Amino acid sequence: MTVLVLSSVPPRLKGELTRWMIELSAGVFVGQPSARVLESLWDLCVEDIGDGWAILARSAANEQGYTLRMLGDAKRELVDYDGLTLVRVHKESRSHP
Repeated sequence: MTVLVLSSVPPRLKGELTRWMIELSAGVFVGQPSARVLESLWDLCVEDIGDGWAILARSAANEQGYTLRMLGDAKRELVDYDGLTLVRVHKESRSHP
């Protein structure tokens, strides 16, 4: 299964994604596109992301059971920690109580 979450992207990008995946909620797409179609969809995200961001989670045969890709969110980054993919939130973007 594949989950793609988008925020602040052009409507044309969301429209293209609805041809291949179901939009469960605003900007949350779910489906099982083939690897080739998924690469094409990710390429569209790269081209049309504008000032928005995207994160993609896809089932995989690894310890976590999924792989992640992220695009356009400067507050977060994917990091490899001993073979596990984690999301690092940069200190300046954390809210303090």
